[in-house]
Amino acid sequence: QGVVLVGGSTRMPLVRRKVTGIFGREPLSDINPDEVVAVGAALQAEALTAGSDTLLLDVTPLSLGIETMGNIVEKVIPRNTPIPVAMAQEFTTYQDGQTAMSIHVVQGEREMVDQCRSLARFVLRGIPGMAAGAARIRVTFTVDADGLLTVTATEATTGVEQQVAVKPSYGLTDDEMATMLRDSLVHAKDDMTSRLFAETVVEARRSVLAVQAALKVDSDLLSDDERKDIDGAIERVDRTIASDDRDAVTAAMESLEAATKVFAERRMDRGIRSALAGMAVEKLDDALGGD
Repeated sequence: QGVVLVGGSTRMPLVRRKVTGIFGREPLSDINPDEVVAVGAALQAEALTAGSDTLLLDVTPLSLGIETMGNIVEKVIPRNTPIPVAMAQEFTTYQDGQTAMSIHVVQGEREMVDQCRSLARFVLRGIPGMAAGAARIRVTFTVDADGLLTVTATEATTGVEQQVAVKPSYGLTDDEMATMLRDSLVHAKDDMTSRLFAETVVEARRSVLAVQAALKVDSDLLSDDERKDIDGAIERVDRTIASDDRDAVTAAMESLEAATKVFAERRMDRGIRSALAGMAVEKLDDALGGD
């Protein structure tokens, strides 16, 4: 709650007057300027080891996160989080049978990857081949008291793990951090618009992939006209993605859902019949809880 002067030259009356003029208050005079840094370090050491009523907290100057599909930034540790800290989020795979995941660690407040600072990249391999969205990859961000960031990715079922360590503040000046923060405020609205469009595109492409995978297995359930309608709906989704119009992409997704509704119902019927094939009525009655 006061102005602290550091260094012997700050004893000069002219320096003290200048400081008073800048801050509008007299600097503290009861602290030895030759010892103030050492005293502060000693008090912080005491607080971290023995405990204290006063504790100086270091914080993360910028948010830390990873790149997700669509070049979107998912923040794991928000800006101004006190350190040391550990936070984690779960992510999943995008495609059927995916056995590896690229982890791109970024720093910044913007919503898109190309507007943030790249910190590190690594690949988690050995993910069991499952349907898209079935795998569970836990990504943990740990920042120690020295500001060293360790990012660990772990696949839930196998325990396979990969990690990387990096110093987020390395090579980043105070002016660059200030510029990054200012840009995030100036471009906040445009950034959110870009993020919403990217999220819609990711969802649209996921829907198209799911439909195409289903067609490879059960296309015999469709007539030629029905298949033609679905193919046309897929083409409309692809065209709207290139248009940069979020509303158009959403409308095309709804059309694709409508075009595949009957197909989805037939696939469900086939799955049920396949599951029940060869099952005795008595066993079915027992499974359903009959008397």
